[in-house]
Amino acid sequence: MAAAAAPHGAGSRGRAGAVGAGRERGAAMARSVPLLWVLLPGLAALEPLSVGLAIGVASALTGYLSHPRFYCSYVECCPRAGQRLNATALKAQLDNRLFGQHLAKDVVLKAVMGFSNNPSPKKPLILSLHGWAGTGKNFLSQILAEQVHPAGLRSKFVHLFLATLHFPHQDQVKLYKEQLQNWIRGNVSACPSSVFIFDEMDKMHPGIIDAIKPFLDYYEEVDGVSYRKAIFIFLSNAGGDLINKAALDFWLSGKRREDIQLKDLERLLSVGVFNNKNSGLWHSSIIDRYLIDYFVPFLPLEQKHVKMCVRAEMTARGYAVDENIVQAVAEEMTYFPKEQKIYSDKGCKTVQAKLDIHEDLVMRDTKARG
Repeated sequence: MAAAAAPHGAGSRGRAGAVGAGRERGAAMARSVPLLWVLLPGLAALEPLSVGLAIGVASALTGYLSHPRFYCSYVECCPRAGQRLNATALKAQLDNRLFGQHLAKDVVLKAVMGFSNNPSPKKPLILSLHGWAGTGKNFLSQILAEQVHPAGLRSKFVHLFLATLHFPHQDQVKLYKEQLQNWIRGNVSACPSSVFIFDEMDKMHPGIIDAIKPFLDYYEEVDGVSYRKAIFIFLSNAGGDLINKAALDFWLSGKRREDIQLKDLERLLSVGVFNNKNSGLWHSSIIDRYLIDYFVPFLPLEQKHVKMCVRAEMTARGYAVDENIVQAVAEEMTYFPKEQKIYSDKGCKTVQAKLDIHEDLVMRDTKARG
């Protein structure tokens, strides 16, 4: 029976991962001793006092090379205990890179900073992000991962699971559950503040995610490992229809989009996802036990938000922002409902591809302005 592919992040790590960083520092210490003999080739001919001095220098050098500040400037290290996130930096990233999602920004910022500032949380932070494709769920999870571990998705402490890649076969659910438990146990042992992102939850076979329920619950430790500093993020399209309907109802009643509050959607969303047979959280004990801290709704994006995405993409490519191009790309997107055409049915997902079509015009305009 084939095993599931290893998730994005580091190579496979079991319990031995807990001492991996220590071994690396030990190796650095061992390498510092031969270095001393290179620096002091006549060491063997020195008098006892000189030899004692040299050994003292070697000890100091070894201690310096193995000090976390020095070592961690060259090798990625797990954040030290008590290290807090920068609220100002996180807010700036959300404001500058995530468009049209006032609810998601507010909820995630408060949830993450409250969790980070708590010296002894009772359980891991668990967020479940819901909405149609292209509304920013993946983007937000990447921003959050980068704030916890600067290397983001490239960090060996950030682990991305794709349901269709890592858990494709229904007849291997039992194997996947065992592998998932081992993977999470080993990586949290290595770094308590590990981040786990589960994408395509709406395509995950029901029951798989319940394998990690013991790690998400209110336990001091499970088999000697504490999971209380870890972050788990679930991404799903499930519930997107419910969110879109609620947003449209607000629009039809003349209310502002920004007036939508979490209480208007969260209960509706949690019940809808729990009863959705096409969701990996269908009848999940994780919901039943109220272990998910927040169900975060991502609202459908309007044309003004699509334009923001186009401008951001042009800037990221180093192009001058041309409003004619911005308008052209926005108009090439398709919108719903059919009559009012308010919301982009793909969010900002195809903005990059649409902008590629206008590449020649954009480059020509940028050169002309330069």
